[in-house]
Amino acid sequence: MDNTPTATDAAFDLDPIEIRVLGVLIEKAFVTPDAYPMSLNALVGGCNQLTARDPVMSLSEAEVQNAIDSLMSRRLVTRRDQASARVAKYEHQVRLRHSLPPAEQAVLATLLLRGAQTAGEIRSRCDRLHHFDDISTVEAALEHLSEKYPPMVASLPRAPGTKETRHMHLLGGDGMLQAAIEVQASGAVPSGGGRGRTAELEDEVRRLREELDALKLDFADFRRQFE
Repeated sequence: MDNTPTATDAAFDLDPIEIRVLGVLIEKAFVTPDAYPMSLNALVGGCNQLTARDPVMSLSEAEVQNAIDSLMSRRLVTRRDQASARVAKYEHQVRLRHSLPPAEQAVLATLLLRGAQTAGEIRSRCDRLHHFDDISTVEAALEHLSEKYPPMVASLPRAPGTKETRHMHLLGGDGMLQAAIEVQASGAVPSGGGRGRTAELEDEVRRLREELDALKLDFADFRRQFE
């Protein structure tokens, strides 16, 4: 996959809160389908999770509602009124707007929620959303996302001293893209490849803990629908 990004590649311009809200909506459609679409309260909880989020945020209901309204104006989110629902519910329209199958939705959501990652990190972190048999299937999804018009994912230049390519979403516009390129060039890359077996095991334990915490939060979200 050789699609080194340039400033003209990024045609989206979502802000960080819009990115978080959209990522949560895509994620929760996979992991809590019985509690989907999502209420504002459930969305705030998903945006402010302490696990499986980078960076961790502390957003208010007003901030999340403003992001929802902006995403609705872009036709990336819609409100679904249900006869039995007491509050407004929201769902993403990425699948329809950009013709994304489940594998590509899962990859995009993981990048939206956790920033630039290697294909191996994406595969591991996507497992609750969509199971990838091997790295090549992740790379194929990344390739398809990079070939969308406008492109939705790009490969970053490799940071000095690293062996693995990191990938990022392009929904944040030119400024976010260029900032990521500068971080890569400086060598300040978080949790990259080339580390020892101990670090890999620590990552696996951390991932399992994150999945357990996320499952607890998802169950709490589900129960909240009936309160």
